[in-house]
Amino acid sequence: MAPTDFGSLKKNRNNSLEKLNAQLEKISQKSYSDPNEGKYWKPVRDKAGNGFAVIRFLPAPQGEEMPFVRVWDHGFQGPTGLWYIENSLTTLGQDDPVSEFNSKLWNSGVESDKEQARKQKRRLKYVANIYVVKDPANPDNEGKVFLYAFGKKIFDKLNDLMNPTFEDEDPVNPFDLWEGANFRLKIRQFEGYPNYDKSEFDAPSPLFEDDDELEAVWKQEHPLQDLLDPKNFKSYAELKAKLYRVLALAEDSPEPTAAFAAYDTDEDDDLDLSNLRSAPAPEPAVAQTSAASDDDDDDLSIFKELARG
Repeated sequence: MAPTDFGSLKKNRNNSLEKLNAQLEKISQKSYSDPNEGKYWKPVRDKAGNGFAVIRFLPAPQGEEMPFVRVWDHGFQGPTGLWYIENSLTTLGQDDPVSEFNSKLWNSGVESDKEQARKQKRRLKYVANIYVVKDPANPDNEGKVFLYAFGKKIFDKLNDLMNPTFEDEDPVNPFDLWEGANFRLKIRQFEGYPNYDKSEFDAPSPLFEDDDELEAVWKQEHPLQDLLDPKNFKSYAELKAKLYRVLALAEDSPEPTAAFAAYDTDEDDDLDLSNLRSAPAPEPAVAQTSAASDDDDDDLSIFKELARG
């Protein structure tokens, strides 16, 4: 019972610590539900940073035209210690407060502003359905269908297979169940970052010879267009409010009050902390720099939790 006067506060103070600890226990056990939890697959790397798996990219789900979707997002830490990790409204072709703020920084002509804009640049990831053929780190995943988020390096390999450079190479649709190809995902640690250069496609072959088995896999696919539903994106006003809170900006002052830390990542398959350095495409009016690694690959779940609010 809450104290109603100073006397009751003093009398019941011995119970305060017990009640406080009980409340803290409830808070620590509180979990946030993620509607996509369990739907995504990510490769596991060993202590040396190496990983291996065989996956098959799948065709468009039922009722959809494309086998993948593109999503832009931002991820960085502000001087407040808070993280900004949000989908960008540019994914939907709408104005986004971070992109606009980055453009202002870049156009200021101040080198420190340009550096900040680089650190806040948006990141592109692709999401597709995959069938896990072989997963030595997690054999229970084999034979199952998952969503897979990946970055530019792996997308380039898909594109190279569909549009070969040399005339003696035939184009292959890697998303085809019959004439596609298994993808050998090979991750190695290179200069401190995950590298995907050694990943390669097998020769084209059916995923299964039996059409009934192929149909069963196809029917297990997860919708992709749902990821582009506006309900998965915060409004412009909400994003702006969060941006100002993370960067400690005043509404009447468009300039940050302090420098902030960059959120750097390098791959987007599995999304980890070494990731956000590479940007596959430039922000409007903001020049981009190349990354020390290939893409964006690590799980941002911990940082998404930190970024809530």
